[in-house]
Amino acid sequence: MCQPSITSILVAAARALGARDRDPQVRNPDWLAERLVGPDERALLGPFDALLDQSFDIEVPIARLLIPRTHFIDARLKTAVGEGIAQLVILGAGFDTRPYRFSEMLKDVRVFEVDHPDTQQVKIRRVREAIAEPPTNVAYVAVDLRTAELGEALTRAGYEAARKTFFIWEGVTMYLPAEAVQATVTWIASNAARESAIVFDYTYETPIKLMRDFDVDKLPESAKQAAMRFRSLMSGEPWIFGLPDKAEKEFLNSLGLELRTVLGMNSREAVEKYLTRADGTIFGTYPATEQQGYMILEAVVP
Repeated sequence: MCQPSITSILVAAARALGARDRDPQVRNPDWLAERLVGPDERALLGPFDALLDQSFDIEVPIARLLIPRTHFIDARLKTAVGEGIAQLVILGAGFDTRPYRFSEMLKDVRVFEVDHPDTQQVKIRRVREAIAEPPTNVAYVAVDLRTAELGEALTRAGYEAARKTFFIWEGVTMYLPAEAVQATVTWIASNAARESAIVFDYTYETPIKLMRDFDVDKLPESAKQAAMRFRSLMSGEPWIFGLPDKAEKEFLNSLGLELRTVLGMNSREAVEKYLTRADGTIFGTYPATEQQGYMILEAVVP
């Protein structure tokens, strides 16, 4: 059996937990995520398997982060479809459910799911077992973005550079070498039609350095065990890349794209728009902060 990315399973489980919230104003809209995380996938999560046994009253931090992220990408995708995209490319698709949640909206859009072969094989099997046979407009493109040529693989699958395209790159940039991130962005800037757009989440160089040098032994005992379990789970998929601090516009311009918008996952906008329930309570309880270390942006091909 292929070994899928542990992160892709953990993220799907966290989306599923967020989708259980009572308040639709806060609820993660990915109602399909839970179906994809079967017994075999849960077994790979180790102690984090208990995540899906929690009730919707347990507000797990990772579930909080994914609520604004899912809403933001869904909203930008809907806008892009309304503006006439012909292609959707999901880079590092993992257990993304958008081709199936939005199958009707995307029926006239060519969809390419790009991912590592091991994760993709498990994903296809779970889609067939838990949802249905994949829509005929969905093409699966097996690529390791760290080593393979994205353009060649997409072209073989039917991608057309002259057609307006929307790219989703969710939960991926942090795990790639800087050269792979830059090469992917540069390729999109040079091989997508004008007004094509990409959304991707990211962190900065400073948090990457802090995580790399972080001393678990300095934590209080109550937090040490949880931190060690998380570090153990993520040891095979560490965060290694961050954008230059607060320099999104300059980074994108240097690679051929223009910045359209940025959302901090714990910004005032994110908390007010996506994390505050009708009764005024906040998912995860802690309020917005001015300092952001985890963001998502949209950029466009000029």
